[in-house]
Formats: sequence, C-alpha cells, structure tokens
Amino acid sequence: MDKRIYPQPIETISSPEPIARQAFSDPRAAVDALKVIYDRNTAFLRDAFAHVAKTGESGRRYRAYYPEVSLATSSFAQIDTRLAYGHVPEPGTYRTTITRPDLFDPYLIEQLGLLIRNHGVPIIVRESDTPIPLHFAFLRDTYVEGSVADRLKRPLRDLFDVPNLNSTDDHIVNGTHEPTPGDPMPLAPFTAQRIDYSLHRLSHYTATAPDHFQNFVLFTNYQFYIDEFCAYARGAMARGGEGYETFVEPGNIMTQAGETTPPETALQRMPQMPAYHLTRADHCGITMVNIGVGPSNAKTITDHIAVLRPHAWLMLGHCAGLRHTQALGDYVLAHAYVREDHVLDDDLPVWVPLPALAEVQVALQEAVAEITGLSGYDLKRIMRTGTVATIDNRNWELRDQRGPVQRLSQSRAIALDMESATIAANGFRFRVPYGTLLCVSDKPLHGELKLPGMATDFYKRQVAQHLQIGIRAVEKLAAMPPERLHSRKLRSFSETAFQ
Repeated sequence: MDKRIYPQPIETISSPEPIARQAFSDPRAAVDALKVIYDRNTAFLRDAFAHVAKTGESGRRYRAYYPEVSLATSSFAQIDTRLAYGHVPEPGTYRTTITRPDLFDPYLIEQLGLLIRNHGVPIIVRESDTPIPLHFAFLRDTYVEGSVADRLKRPLRDLFDVPNLNSTDDHIVNGTHEPTPGDPMPLAPFTAQRIDYSLHRLSHYTATAPDHFQNFVLFTNYQFYIDEFCAYARGAMARGGEGYETFVEPGNIMTQAGETTPPETALQRMPQMPAYHLTRADHCGITMVNIGVGPSNAKTITDHIAVLRPHAWLMLGHCAGLRHTQALGDYVLAHAYVREDHVLDDDLPVWVPLPALAEVQVALQEAVAEITGLSGYDLKRIMRTGTVATIDNRNWELRDQRGPVQRLSQSRAIALDMESATIAANGFRFRVPYGTLLCVSDKPLHGELKLPGMATDFYKRQVAQHLQIGIRAVEKLAAMPPERLHSRKLRSFSETAFQ
C-alpha cells in the first residue's frame, strides 16, 4: 500500500496592508470608504488566485477581510417613534459586515444617514475580522477552467477561505441570535457572508444578476402570468419605457426603452425560477418571478431575495375556491393564512400570527376596483377577503378528506394554494411587507373543474386582468414613502437598525 503523504502546515498568510479605522458623519463618505476596502480586498483575492492558478504555488495562504460599519451610543436617544428602522434600541456598540457596497449604495446611504441623524454619533468604518471567501470575491460571469484544480498541489481551502456554512445562518433575522456578553450587537439582519451566499443563489435560480432585482417583487405560480408580463414590458419599452428604463429577461438579456426587440435571443433552457425585471433608475420598478408550484420553491426564492431588502412582495396566482358562492375568475384577497406548508416550521413556529398589512391590503383592494371598474358593495361580487390555506400536498383530495376539510372549515378558509402562506410567512420573518391576491381557477370541493376549452378562455381573460391589478398595486406602493410602507408590525422587541 502506498504511504499517504500529508502536506506540511502553511505558516505564511498573505493579506493586504491593514486600513486604519475611520469615523464619518457623512453617510456618502462612509459608503465610499466601504467601497475602497471591499474593492481592494476582493481584487487581492482574485489576483492571488490567478497567481496560484498560473504557477501552482502552494506555500502560503491568502486572506482578505470584509469591511464593517459600527457605531457606539451611550444614550437612550429620543427618536421618531413612527419609524420602524433607523435606530438602535438601547445604548451599546453595534456592528455589521458589509458586502457589495456598490449594489447596496442607496440602501447603505439611507440606513447610515438615519443612524447618524437619530443618534448624533459618527459611523466607524474599518476592516472586520471576517474573511471573504474566495468564491464571493469573483466578478460576475467569471469562468474558472476545470484544469486549474489539476495544477493545485493542495486543496483550495488550504490556500483560500471558502464559504463557511457554520456561520452563514439566519439567527439574527430569526431573533434567536445570542451575542456573547461584551460583544457588539448586530446592526443589520444579515451578515456579509449570508448576503453573498444568497446573491450567488439568485443568479443560479433565476438566471439574472442580483443587480437587476427591483424593490417591488411579484411572485406567480403560472407561466401564463410571465407571458403576460413580458408582453406588457415589451410594449412599454416599444412606447419609450413609460417610466421604466429596461426590461431584463433570464440570461441578463436587456431591452432598452425605445427598442422593440432585445438584441439577443432568449435562453434555450430556462432556470428553475426564471426572473424578469422592469427596471427604474431608483430600483423601484417591478421584478416578477415564476416560482412554479409548491412551498419549497416559495421559501427558497424568498430566502434569497430577502437579502436585497425589497420594499414589498406580492403573490399573484391561482387557487382553489372553497365556497359555493365563489365563481371561477373571482379574486381572493388574503387577510390571514393557515400554514400547512411546513417548510418554515423550524424558522417561524406555526403559532406565530401573520398580520395583514393595511398599506398593502388597501393598495390591492383599490387596484382591483380601478381595473375592474367596480367599487363598494358591487366589488364584493368578484372579490372576497378572507383566510387562505397553504398546503404541501397537491393531491390532498385523493386522501381521506375529512381531516383537511374540517380544518379548512374551522379556519374559515376561502381559498387553498401551495405558496401564498409561505411567501407571507417569509415576508413576516424577513420584515418585507407582503400581500396576496389570488384568482379562483377551480372548486375541487364542489366538483367544478375547468374543461379544456374553458381553461384556455379563462386563462386568456383572467390572467391579463389579474396582472394589471398586480402592477397597479405595485405602482401605488411605490408611490408611498418607504418609512410608511415598512410597518412596525413586523418588528420584534429588539430589532436591528437596518431596514
């Protein structure tokens, strides 16, 4: 048997020269300093990898660190109590690591500006003690030849830091983080490495770069809605944009305002959850994602979009109507949810209520009224507000129905689907305003199913109207000041300062 040879430990660690901590009372200057640290340190890792890949050198380890921001306050400051974010709950030291300050530029300026204004203390910028994983230092669309691994004499993780899943979690945003006594408290809901992990996952699942995602997100469980959204977006581009700048499709294929067709052909093979973006310069456009069917996808995509800190996300899709009085094509505005999806049970116990958010509910109801031309008592003919139940078994009808039907009746549920409660629950968990407007497409409890011809006509008629309602609701939400939209209902006892 061949004798196994173990490589000698690496004693030399190469890092960029340390950058001294800096104090800022100007949020713009603070974000610029974060960019300097981040850009220099990620470039260092990319250059080191290129050197190792070319030479095969393996005698040293390369390490660079995320930048971080922190503040310390000794006062119980009197802040504007209407604000849901922008302040720390009590005296102490708070900090967070930062990634992609270029992507989060306006967000960081707003958050840091509020802290400076509300507490009257400077923001401290410096290098953290959290290494940047090599994988997260690469630029977008970087391609590494497989042959590079053959030239390495040691495992990659011996030479560079790699993603550490032991410290990439949701303890902070879940409210289960317990800082060691004397350690700073978290300033933001996500750490830099947790954000980087999701940014890479977003590209994988949606085939679009995180840079294209907008602050208002529509989710759907049917391709029909995506087809209608594409037609709407291309029409807007052909008419000069109508307030939007670009339409981005999977593969980062872009149609600019004033163009009638994209310069590239569409992807031949779609990703798992394709995303489409109707963009504005202020990122307050619309992103639409086809999550497919089921709570697993709904959780997965919202886990990752949440790190972008959107202003709201809405679910538009089809559901089963559960009442005799409902007709195919009626709308359901969810004001409560029965959670039998189970994918979030470990993160958000089922006993946690999901409150309806007034700003979102009003926007959706007003949008239905404006698009349909109905109002007041007449609106009740086509829209019902009530409880939506979300389950994880698409074929629940094939089992003993007594249990599910009894629970649905006791909960006063008026509709059933497989995604809405998951999206709402993750909105609650991640402090992202949420809402649901569904369209009744069948009534399984009453034997009312669509025949093939009826189905085609139904989709043509209802999907277009339903999407118009969703877009109108988003426009109403986008017209609100963010501090009004981000409800205090979503904040727990001790919250991070960042929205």
